[in-house]
Amino acid sequence: MTRRADEAIARPASPFAEDDSLLPFAVEPLDLRGRLTRLGPAAHSILTHYDYPPAVARLLGEAAALTTLLGSLIESHGRFQLQTRGDGPVDMIVVDFDAPGKLRGFARYDESRVKAGMAPGDLLGRGHLALTMEHDRDAARYQGVVPLEGEGFAEAAHRYFRQSEQIPSYVRLAVAESVTPAGRSWRVGGLLLQYLPGTPVRPRDLDPGDAPASAALSDDSEEDAWVEGLSLAATTQDHELVDPGLSGERLLYSLFHERGVTVYPTRRIVESCRCSTDRIANLLRSFAPQDRRDMIGDNGRIGVTCEFCRTLREFDPADFE
Repeated sequence: MTRRADEAIARPASPFAEDDSLLPFAVEPLDLRGRLTRLGPAAHSILTHYDYPPAVARLLGEAAALTTLLGSLIESHGRFQLQTRGDGPVDMIVVDFDAPGKLRGFARYDESRVKAGMAPGDLLGRGHLALTMEHDRDAARYQGVVPLEGEGFAEAAHRYFRQSEQIPSYVRLAVAESVTPAGRSWRVGGLLLQYLPGTPVRPRDLDPGDAPASAALSDDSEEDAWVEGLSLAATTQDHELVDPGLSGERLLYSLFHERGVTVYPTRRIVESCRCSTDRIANLLRSFAPQDRRDMIGDNGRIGVTCEFCRTLREFDPADFE
């Protein structure tokens, strides 16, 4: 049984996974907060705008899951962007999250360098991962940058939290193709667990050694709580994060039932691009007349294709004169 914060009594957990959703949760006895995301049609749309090799599609799926987990920390208004630049076969990935739940993304890659079964770290190579958060209400902008050193997104996220946020955190990401009579489709899942106690986590003291027997030792209860929570979360299997027959509530219950887990209202996630005809037209107006003339195609029109959703829009050059 699980409990939502806005319900007075516990209720049965949902029997099936709720696709394209973000489920916040808490394990109060251990001071843990977390988010679980399950992406179905939204992820499939993002991963099939281009004919990505399977290894590249999986990498982009991991980026989409991580962006959803981190971007959802913006509750209502604002934007979050994940961007990579590296020397691997996938030299750039960009995924945008517009609160409360709009997601888009694409990957740029060198097909000649992509080999079947390449690990995420080999695809990204060495470079950097930039995480940018913008709040619309106060125009505040925050960016954290961590190096990519031949590892995947989960490991890079762990480094980010250690260096930038200094919050004990655990990230698990999974991507898989579902095969049914209706065809093949991509599924993506992700888990973020964070330790947010009332007081900062302290380094664990060493054994007192020759200190007097009366010497006071530090209270390790807080550190022990995080170790326990991390141990429980680490039992999550990749297939559980993408299994359409396993709801998020049941997964969280299986992980934390001994301590008790509270789930909060689900947030919907949709694939949605920011591009629009008016926005692109305004961009074209910012170019010099000669630059616009150089953009005219054989059909006498200016064509612009969005990198994210691949929507082609055509414009009459005369409209900008």
